Amino acid sequence: RVQLVESGGGSVQPGGSLRLSCKLSEFSYSEYCLGWFRQAPGKEREGVAAINGDGGRIYYADSVKGRFAISRDKANNTLFLQMSSLKPEDTAIYYCAAEPKYCDPTSWSNQETFDYWGQGTQVTVSS
Repeated sequence: RVQLVESGGGSVQPGGSLRLSCKLSEFSYSEYCLGWFRQAPGKEREGVAAINGDGGRIYYADSVKGRFAISRDKANNTLFLQMSSLKPEDTAIYYCAAEPKYCDPTSWSNQETFDYWGQGTQVTVSS
């Protein structure tokens, strides 16, 4: 069965960086969308970034543009999120997600778009 396992979360001071990884198993679709979401306490889960399986399209939430970068290692079935210039408001549980069709530019940030989810990894930004 499809499995997504995140790693790389932790605690960092404001202005710091973290790199999240998501290893996908048993996910062998030719067309797919991979995404990162986050959920802060008391808030709804929100889309952070998404990338097509062919790397041709990338999407970011306005709140992270210029600070976060999504990428994937196709050969090793791994998704990454490089986070820089972190702010306290970036504190959340971060989830990776996968969907067996290309990202839709109008719905990529909607969690209902994605069928498969990881268990989440905590990111805390605090001084």
